[in-house]
Formats: sequence, C-alpha cells, structure tokens
Amino acid sequence: MPSELIAIRKIVTQVEEERHEFGPPPAEPLLRGWVAVAMANPYAGGYVEEITPLMEALKETGKAMAERLVAALGTGPQGVEAYGKGAVVGSAGELEHGALWHVPGGWGMREVLGHTKAIVPSAKKVGTLGTAIDIPVHHVNAAYVRSHFTAVEVRVPDAPRPDELLYVLAMTTGARPHARVGGLAAEEITGEDGLR
Repeated sequence: MPSELIAIRKIVTQVEEERHEFGPPPAEPLLRGWVAVAMANPYAGGYVEEITPLMEALKETGKAMAERLVAALGTGPQGVEAYGKGAVVGSAGELEHGALWHVPGGWGMREVLGHTKAIVPSAKKVGTLGTAIDIPVHHVNAAYVRSHFTAVEVRVPDAPRPDELLYVLAMTTGARPHARVGGLAAEEITGEDGLR
C-alpha cells in the first residue's frame, strides 16, 4: 500500500553507451545509467524533529527504482558491476532530508542486485531547479577496486522544486574504458567485507 508520505511528480531514467575513449574500443560498450524521482518533500518549509518515517516509507520506492534501472540497462542484475546513490534537496528543505535516502536507496539496490557486498557510495546537496550532482560510483563487491571509481552526473531541468526531493540511483556495467592505474582488480576480489 503506498505511503501518504510519498508523492512522486516524475521519474527520469537515462542510460548512456560508451563505445570508445581514445584507445582501442572495448569488446563490450560500457553502460552508465541513472534513475531519479522528483517527489514532494513532506518536511519542507521548517524544522521537523522526527523525519525517519519517510526513510522507512521510501524502501519500496528505492526497490522500484533499482528494478527500473536494471531493466533499462538490459543486462540483468549480474551485469551491474558498480553503483552509487545521491539526493538533491529543494531549497525549502534541509540536507538531512537527503540523508534519508541512504538506507532505502542502498537497500533497494541490494535487494534487486542480490549479490553486492560493498557499501553504496553517496552524495547529497541542497539545490534548485536543474542543479547537477555527481553521483560517486564504485564496485558492488569491493570498494577498493580502482578501475570502477567514477561518477555519474545527474541533472533534471525542472527539479527539484523548492518543496521537492530528487532521489537518485546510479549503476554501471564495468570499469572505466582503459582503466590502468593499478590497485585491486575486480577478478582479484576475495573478501566478504565489501572492501577487498
């Protein structure tokens, strides 16, 4: 049953296919995608002490967004190698309203992907219409895999309005093209702690 705290105005999904970056084209193009929801901020306009009910209410939204993004990438959950999340809070809200996305955004991706161990990196900021945010991304199973360190830029021209929240999930299907700065390689992941 939908929560009365969730009022989504729009959903935006974008996938880009990176086929070439100077050196030889990769065997498979890198897919980088994101999904964002612009929704009413039930706590906009003033200080509200108890805001965690929205965090719980957002869980199904997070899962639905992750499902939508995996479908848009077209690789299935096993094809996703890196992820991240973020939020832009409209100017009538506070940064802590963006922090409400940490649990439901990460939980949603973990539920859908089913095989992840690494923490989901995150960014948040207060902004206005069209504010861009760089969503940090790293490997889904080991945060120290340098080849997958990147960011996905997200901007929705008409969001967030002052009394809105823009919540974002991002995923990629592989390493940066021609990654060659050393460090732990994806095929060398051995740990269960999400780090190495």
